[in-house]
Amino acid sequence: MAGTLKRLFTHLFTADARGVFPTSAMERIAAAIDVGETCHAGEVCFAVESSLHWRDVLRGVQARARAEDAFARLRVWDTAANNGVLVYLLLADHRIEIVADRGLAPFVSAEQWRRVCELMEGRLRAGEHADGVVAGIEAVGDLLAEHFPQEPGAPDEDELPDQPVFL
Repeated sequence: MAGTLKRLFTHLFTADARGVFPTSAMERIAAAIDVGETCHAGEVCFAVESSLHWRDVLRGVQARARAEDAFARLRVWDTAANNGVLVYLLLADHRIEIVADRGLAPFVSAEQWRRVCELMEGRLRAGEHADGVVAGIEAVGDLLAEHFPQEPGAPDEDELPDQPVFL
């Protein structure tokens, strides 16, 4: 119960993500997604959520469930090759979750995704929020380029928006 109360207070008093990721930071993240997608045929989305509603905290909703919900709501699954990736950040819990669509999931291990999260976590802990997310986006792009490289001369079709999302 003490852990739930601590988590509840953390979620109630976490600052708005827009303060952590101002417009300039979100533009840098969008640019990193756009540049990365010139090297691979996948689609990358970034979503950040400040905190959960107090009812969700009391129900025990975890970051992974929220990331999977965001993956569906943002339609990251809606790509021709089923190779969309969502990088999700829940600020209150200091949690990063990566959800990959079924076309990519068999090629990238949980350990590889964990390394991307650890790369981001280190930068976020240092207060380098935009840099941490950009580094994570670049690492995801490297994994996508390995398994879904952009074919020379093939059109770079943007199936999903590059603009990061506040949830």
